[in-house]
Amino acid sequence: MYNFGKEEWACKCGKCNKDFYDMNPETIQKFEAARIIAGISFKINSGMRCMEHNLSIGGKKDSSHTEGYAGDIKATNSRERFIIVDSLLKAGFKRIGIAKTFIHADDDPIKDECVIWVY
Repeated sequence: MYNFGKEEWACKCGKCNKDFYDMNPETIQKFEAARIIAGISFKINSGMRCMEHNLSIGGKKDSSHTEGYAGDIKATNSRERFIIVDSLLKAGFKRIGIAKTFIHADDDPIKDECVIWVY
């Protein structure tokens, strides 16, 4: 049972059928665990992406979003960012990107480095 709405994970292009069912189940479970650890609501801004949409919004060709291993969580203030990043680390994510309005997390198995970056 997931607390996230399946529509949150769907590609935002409006053309393809990439959605929750294309996401890696272990990745979704980690996001669920992070949400529980954080104790705050998570809004997923971006989950699964088709390659066309990913490239149209400036995503990289090897984006973990296109393989179902990534999600971006809305975060609009410093306290939220701290809580979200802390919970993602505790849930087992090892790749985190911090932006002004969102936090990216992925567990892409071909990108095994532990890293935190800023946009």
